[in-house]
Amino acid sequence: MAKIKANKIPAKSAKTTGRTKTMPYDVAEQLRTPEEMAAYLDAWLAEAPDDAAGIARALGDIARAKGMAQVARDAGLSRESLYRALSEHGNPSFATVLKVARALGVRLHAEPA
Repeated sequence: MAKIKANKIPAKSAKTTGRTKTMPYDVAEQLRTPEEMAAYLDAWLAEAPDDAAGIARALGDIARAKGMAQVARDAGLSRESLYRALSEHGNPSFATVLKVARALGVRLHAEPA
């Protein structure tokens, strides 16, 4: 039997199981600049204009990137109500959407269809 020194750990054999290791992806971590945030929201508005829940989630992603507590303060909302409104099952009023957009420093844009 081989002796193992206290400060040395035996190397484990590198064995692949054939499974791919995945990690959660959070788009909020990728939204670093105001231009990226505006482009992200603009893409949602262009690609899924009828998906109100998706657009609300996009606003939530941008708010998380900027910091929910600060966005909530700037929008005049509680942090909890902001999370709830912009969650997957949230249904924010248009007034809330406008407050959040203003707090995020983005504008909604209209053009002929």
